[in-house]
Amino acid sequence: MLTKKQINEIKKHLEKAQNPLFFFDNDLDGLCSFLLLQRHLGRGKGFPVKTTPELTKDYFRKVRELQPDYIFILDQPEVSDDFFEETRKINLPVVWIDHHKIDKNKIPNFVNYYNPLFNKSKKDEPVTALCYQIINKREDRWIALIGCIADKFLPDFYSEFRKKHMDLTIDSEEPFEIYYNSGIGKIARMLSFALMDRTTNVINMLKFLIKVKSPYNILEENSKTLIIHRRANELYKKYNELIEKARKEAEKSGNLLFFKYGGDISMSADLANRLKYLYPEKIIIVVKITGARANLSIRGKNIRSRAMGVIENIKGTTGGGHEDAVGIQMRAQDVGKFEREFKKLI
Repeated sequence: MLTKKQINEIKKHLEKAQNPLFFFDNDLDGLCSFLLLQRHLGRGKGFPVKTTPELTKDYFRKVRELQPDYIFILDQPEVSDDFFEETRKINLPVVWIDHHKIDKNKIPNFVNYYNPLFNKSKKDEPVTALCYQIINKREDRWIALIGCIADKFLPDFYSEFRKKHMDLTIDSEEPFEIYYNSGIGKIARMLSFALMDRTTNVINMLKFLIKVKSPYNILEENSKTLIIHRRANELYKKYNELIEKARKEAEKSGNLLFFKYGGDISMSADLANRLKYLYPEKIIIVVKITGARANLSIRGKNIRSRAMGVIENIKGTTGGGHEDAVGIQMRAQDVGKFEREFKKLI
C-alpha cells in the first residue's frame, strides 16, 4: 500500500487541483480509481486511455481542450516521452499513481510518481485500492470493491461490506468467484462492457457514475442506465460465443490455450480473465487481430518474465503488466512466431 507520507502528498495535490484532468486506463481498475478521486473532490474531468499500453502525445489534445491545472494519471502502465515533454513545456504538474512493474529511471523528475512496488512492501495492489486508501470514503466502498475484484484483489473491508449487502455478495474470499458469481460482480461486468462503447457514450456514463448514489441504481434499468444496459446486453452475446469457442479449443489443448479472434470489439482482457478462472491450471493467451496489429492478453503463474523474454527478439513489439497478467502489442504477422517461440519455452 501507500505510505502515510505518500497519502498526505497526494491529498495535497488533490486539494491544490481546481480543474484536474484524470487520464485512466480503460479498464475497471482505472475507471474506479478515477471515480473515487473525482467523487471525493467534486471536480475534474476524466478520460479513458484506449491505446494499449501507452498514454501517447495524441491525448494531449484533451489537455488543450480542457485547460486543466493538474494532470492525474491512474493505472496507466506507460506514458510516452512526447506526452511528458508537452506537459513540461507548459509547466503543468503531473501526479501518476500506478502499480505496474516499470523502469523508474525513465520517469521525468518533475512527475510525482507513486507505486507500492517501490515501497518496502513491494506489493502491486490495484490502483483502486490505493485511491480508496487515499480517500477512505465508506459510501464509495462499492466502487472500490468493483475495481479491486476486477483486478483479482480482495480488499480488507469485504466482510464488513458483505454484512450490509448480502444480496450483492457471496461467501467467498476469491476475487474472481465474487466477480463472476455475485450481484456486485454483475455490476462490474456491465461497466466493463460499457467501457467498450464509443467515447461519447463512455463520457455520458462517467457523468452518471460521478453522481450515482448506490450500486442498486446501476442495476435498475431506466433512462439514465439505458446505454449501460444496452451495451452490456449487446456484448454479453458476443462474449459468451467467444468463450464457448475457446472452451472447445481448451478441451483439446494441453497446458497452453492459445485463442485467436477478430471483429470490431476488443475484449481480450475480459476473455483471458474468464478463461483463467475456468482453467486455472492452464496458461491462457488470447489474441485479437485488428488489421496489421495484434493485441495479446496473457494469464499464467509468473508468466511475465517468460512472455517478455520471447518478445525481445520480435521487432516492433511492446508489452508489460504484472507477474501473472501481461498485455502485449505486436504486428499481426509476428503472432505465429510468438506462438512457436512461446511453446518452445514452456
